[in-house]
Amino acid sequence: MTRLPSSVHVREVGPRDGFQNEPERIPTADKIRLINALARAGLKRIEVASFVRPDVIPQLSDGVEVLHGIDVPDDVRLMVLIPNSRGLDNSLKVRDKFHEAAIFVSASETHNKKNVNRTVAETMADNDKMAARIKAEGLDCAAVVATSFGCPYEGKVDLDRVLGLAERFAEAGATEIGFGDTTGMANPAYVKEFFAAALERLPGVEVTAHFHNTRGQGLANAFAALEVGCSSFESSFGELGGCPVPPGSTGNIATEDLVSMFHEMGVETGLSLPGLIDAARAAQDTLGRKLTSHSIVAGPVNWN
Repeated sequence: MTRLPSSVHVREVGPRDGFQNEPERIPTADKIRLINALARAGLKRIEVASFVRPDVIPQLSDGVEVLHGIDVPDDVRLMVLIPNSRGLDNSLKVRDKFHEAAIFVSASETHNKKNVNRTVAETMADNDKMAARIKAEGLDCAAVVATSFGCPYEGKVDLDRVLGLAERFAEAGATEIGFGDTTGMANPAYVKEFFAAALERLPGVEVTAHFHNTRGQGLANAFAALEVGCSSFESSFGELGGCPVPPGSTGNIATEDLVSMFHEMGVETGLSLPGLIDAARAAQDTLGRKLTSHSIVAGPVNWN
């Protein structure tokens, strides 16, 4: 049998990746309350805001207020997403409120153009500059390659292209690189091939898996990545989120479902599954609709 990692790291991305797709404006006070609940569930890594233009994603326009308002333990590391140099300028005005900054690119030209209105080359040139500035500020620099497993406009994305972008991020100083299944096009067989190659080509870099459940394969893909040694994952409580480009790309894998699967396999996360479920139920109440996470309904497995 394959020997699985004994423990994994999980970053919660719901307060950014999850909230950004909600059609109804979520009050800042509710965002703060939910982030605090996630921290109480034991999460040590939370993506809390993005410094995008307010007219592009109005739902995230209160990022500064959220950063000032949350009250989490000192050992919780907070991440913000930075789309460009202007966003970095704005984020550094509150530099003492977060620990990590994530820069990103789409592996496909079409998705990148639709997402940030720039070519991949233009985006990467800006990312090189931002990585240097982020490191100079004493912040950890993470990077994300979106559409790593396929693009809804261009189809399959070449593995060497994706890993070449990742290697450029590593050369620029990124200590963590996440690979996003942005519209849920991955499958477990390819995920195993992909992460085996990524772990080999990116020594010394934390390699992170970010799966969406658009086609119902999110947890299977997470297990496939785990089987080849990936031990860093991102997920969203309540299965919130999805890529705003294109419309209809549904949510991330649910944090509580991911953690439930890991715990049942004996893989430690350091997280409280009941606490995560409580946070997801609180999000459900806040949004006024049922969420798709299975653990909200079923609750934790009880083997007694």
